[in-house]
Amino acid sequence: MTAYPKTSALMARGTAFLGSEYAILCGAMSWVSERSLVSAISNAGGFGVIACGAMTPELLDAEIAATRGLTDKPFGVNLITMHPQLFDLIEVCGRHRVGHVVLAGGIPPKGSVEAIKAFDAKVIVFAPTLALAKKLLRSGGDALVIEGMEAGGHIGPVSTSVLAQEFLPELAADHLVFVAGGIGRGEAIAGYLEMGAVGVQLGTRFACAKESIAHPAFKAAFFRANARDAVASVQVDPRLPVIPVRALKNKGTEAFTAKQLEVARALDEDGIAMAEAQLQIEHYWAGALRRAVIDGDVEGGSLMAGQSVGMVKSEEPVADIIAQLMAQSEVALGRR
Repeated sequence: MTAYPKTSALMARGTAFLGSEYAILCGAMSWVSERSLVSAISNAGGFGVIACGAMTPELLDAEIAATRGLTDKPFGVNLITMHPQLFDLIEVCGRHRVGHVVLAGGIPPKGSVEAIKAFDAKVIVFAPTLALAKKLLRSGGDALVIEGMEAGGHIGPVSTSVLAQEFLPELAADHLVFVAGGIGRGEAIAGYLEMGAVGVQLGTRFACAKESIAHPAFKAAFFRANARDAVASVQVDPRLPVIPVRALKNKGTEAFTAKQLEVARALDEDGIAMAEAQLQIEHYWAGALRRAVIDGDVEGGSLMAGQSVGMVKSEEPVADIIAQLMAQSEVALGRR
C-alpha cells in the first residue's frame, strides 16, 4: 500500500517505464549529477541520471561502475548528442547494460537510437516543438521530456506551462511524457500529472541536496538566490548556434559574452568549422560549471540554476526532498 495513492496512480505508467518507486527523474547536471547524487536519488525511490556531459568514454565507464557500487536501483545516463565520441559512449552504456539512455542537446544523429536499442535500453528524448516530438517518438524514442525555459542550464524559449498545454493533449494518451522546468513543489507535480504527464524531472531542487558533491559556496549561492537572479545568457552573434543557458548572474555571465565574441572572431579569422565553434562553447560551459560546482568559484564560474532556485533554502537529504514533493502532490490531489 503506497503512502501516496493518488499521486502514485497518476505516475503508474512512468514508474513502470523507469522501474522506480516514484516517477521523479533528476535532471542531468554536469559535475553535480554524478555517482553520489544519482545513487541517492535512486535509493530514495526516484530515478537518478548520470550527466555524461563532456566525459570521455573511460570516465563514463568508471562513473557507471561506481554508481552501480552505490545502488542496486535503476538509473539512467544522459548523453549529449553533439559529443564527438557519442557512439563510443553508447557502447560504454551497452557494456554496462544501462537500462535508460537520455539523448539531449539536439536531434539524435543517424544510427544513435538504433545503437541504444541494440542492447535493449529505453531511449528518452527532448523536443522543443510538437512536430519534432512526434518525429522523435516515431523514430524510436520511448519517452519524451518537455522542458520549459524556467529550467537551469541549456533552455528553449517557451515556458513549461505553455509546453504542457500544447504537448500533453496531443501526446499523453499514446506516449510517455515527463515535464520539466521550474518545478519546485509537489502542487506543480500534481497539476502536470492531472494533465496527462507520467512523471516529472527536477534539477535545481536536487542540486543542493545533502548528497550533492557541489561546493559549499555553490550551495550557499543557491540559498541566497531568488527566481529573478536566474537569468538566461545572451546570444551575441546570430551565426553561432548558441543555446541560451540559465544561471545565477555573476562575472561568469559576462565572461560568456566575451567567449562568444572570441569564437566568432575565430570563425572569421581562422576559418574554424561551425561544429568546432559550437564545441568550444560547450567546453567553455563545462569548464565554467566545474569551477563553480567543484572549486566553489561563485564569481567566475557558472552557477547554472532554474527559476525554482528561490525554493531551495537549505541543504536537505534527497529522501526528504522526494518525500516532501510526493506529500505536497498528494495533499493537492486530495483537495480536488
